[in-house]
Amino acid sequence: MTTQNKIQPRQLGSKGLTVFPLALGCMGMSGMYGAADENESIATIQAALDHGITLLDTGDFYGSGHNEMLIGRAIKDRRDKALVSVKFGALRTPDGGWIGIDTRPAAVKNFVAYSLTRLGVDHIDIYRPARLDPQVPIEDTIGAITELVTAGYVRHIGLSEVGADTIRRAHAIHPICDLQIEYSLISRSPESEIFPVLEELGIGVTAYGVLSRGLLSGSIPATQGDFRAYLPRFSKENKTLLRINA
Repeated sequence: MTTQNKIQPRQLGSKGLTVFPLALGCMGMSGMYGAADENESIATIQAALDHGITLLDTGDFYGSGHNEMLIGRAIKDRRDKALVSVKFGALRTPDGGWIGIDTRPAAVKNFVAYSLTRLGVDHIDIYRPARLDPQVPIEDTIGAITELVTAGYVRHIGLSEVGADTIRRAHAIHPICDLQIEYSLISRSPESEIFPVLEELGIGVTAYGVLSRGLLSGSIPATQGDFRAYLPRFSKENKTLLRINA
């Protein structure tokens, strides 16, 4: 590969990070799509970093902390190559259930303390609430993360799956690096209101589910523990409709 043909890094947001344009989402390495092999997962992360991918995405609730510990082992001797993006706020039970979201300022600081320990790092590159907490103004949540930025525990602030108004309100408190949102050929709703606001404010996009979690590539839930079995897009009725319209 010649220098001219190499994929060039991109700026993630006007005040954000320089990243390789393809990131590695690590959620599936902690059981969300069924059983995963830890050694293979660590090898995948390390191979991605060694081949130029820079951004690793995780959530402190992926495997109830398992995913962060996995990443911590994988980047132990590669921290200089890795930019780690962490989502927080989702609450889980010991049996893996989901019981809500908590983005109160005190909770934010508690969550980040555990994430830093599990990851084995002294700072998180992008920190973001996983979802909007209806009980907590976004200004309070972003204000708490801003304090973590000032203290050096967080480098940049991101958002995940929120609307245009929330983006504006958050950005008014502290510059937002990027919005993480699902976007694919059959999930194009961000185009109408959200993407124009991001362009206006100079905020980047980290798109996930670009193959609609495998629907567009023919992947279907086939193993125990694959949460996609609960998604309406994989229902028998919707798959039949897709075949009819194909």
